[in-house]
Amino acid sequence: MKLLLVEDDAVMRSALERTLSRRGFMIQACGDGLVALQKWRAMRFDVILLDLTLPGMDGLQVLAEARRSGLSTPVLIATARGTVGDRIMGLNLGADDYLPKPFDLDELEARLRALVRRRAAQASNLDESDDFSRVQLGALRYEKSSGAIYYADQPMELTPRERKLLQVLLLKHGHAVAKEKLFEVVFPDQNDMQPDAIEVVVYRLRKKLLASGVTIMTLRGLGYLLKASQ
Repeated sequence: MKLLLVEDDAVMRSALERTLSRRGFMIQACGDGLVALQKWRAMRFDVILLDLTLPGMDGLQVLAEARRSGLSTPVLIATARGTVGDRIMGLNLGADDYLPKPFDLDELEARLRALVRRRAAQASNLDESDDFSRVQLGALRYEKSSGAIYYADQPMELTPRERKLLQVLLLKHGHAVAKEKLFEVVFPDQNDMQPDAIEVVVYRLRKKLLASGVTIMTLRGLGYLLKASQ
């Protein structure tokens, strides 16, 4: 299990690296936001442990830039900045979980492993037995290894939720995907959200796909289907 550990406190970074290594994680560690983004882009990780207060580039900026670049690795934010505002901003930018400092190491390990299991389950459920590394539909291309989606060979500017939704629809293009399934992927563990919130994401994504020749069709009682114009 490959972990990118981003923590500016050298003592804590060293302690976490030793502890998590003993628990089976293969770790790349750094204490600078810019360096973290470079490592994230250059290597494949199973999960990211991200502090927010970092030199070079703030943790939220690192997260936002990574998601804009199509990097979909699960992210656990662990920080002393435990205000509700920071938590909401982090989740809206694409973080998958949030753990305020100080934290229990057993809980940290459990949460990291839960994120990896959830991503593996989603990939197994959605990819089925497909061994291809990319999905092409019209002018859209989805690179599974990075999570990036391209239109006419240019990366699309998508929010994290729009990207997750489009990834699922591309993997299942030509088949209806139930609204409930999309909600589980786009809004994981957000019990305060209503299922109809997925319609807002679909609406915004439709506008971004207008020139692509690919449309999201609503199939009443079945869900949504991604289809390329003939």
